[in-house]
Amino acid sequence: MVSEKIVLFFVILAISCFILGCADRGTSDQLDGSDTSAGYTDVSLQEAKKMIDSGEVFLLDVRTVNEFETEHIEGAVNINVNELGSRLDEVPRDETILVYCRTGARSVTASNILVDAGYTDVYNMPGGITQWKAEGYPYVSGS
Repeated sequence: MVSEKIVLFFVILAISCFILGCADRGTSDQLDGSDTSAGYTDVSLQEAKKMIDSGEVFLLDVRTVNEFETEHIEGAVNINVNELGSRLDEVPRDETILVYCRTGARSVTASNILVDAGYTDVYNMPGGITQWKAEGYPYVSGS
């Protein structure tokens, strides 16, 4: 009876170790929002605004042309995320890249495309232009 309990204990321990060993290491409980393991860094809206205001960032809007023409952050260059892989020659390799979209989903995809292509100074703006506008930051509104 005692040996059965010991065996059961080790079986449960082994299964637990296996499950924990297979856990997604990309998931973290970081509170600062940065995830350098992805190869890019998430920045707050306030940090993004400072980067843009400094003028030392290539601002990349990865939404569709229609979305961009409706509204965008001043100075942004528009390359649809679906075209980014074939238009990397339009993105400078020697500059800091700040990527945004409408809400932050497509910018994650675009940031990963850039990192996979060898870009090293890539920042993602979670919340996108939707959050940007909600904070009252300026943007260009199309007609």
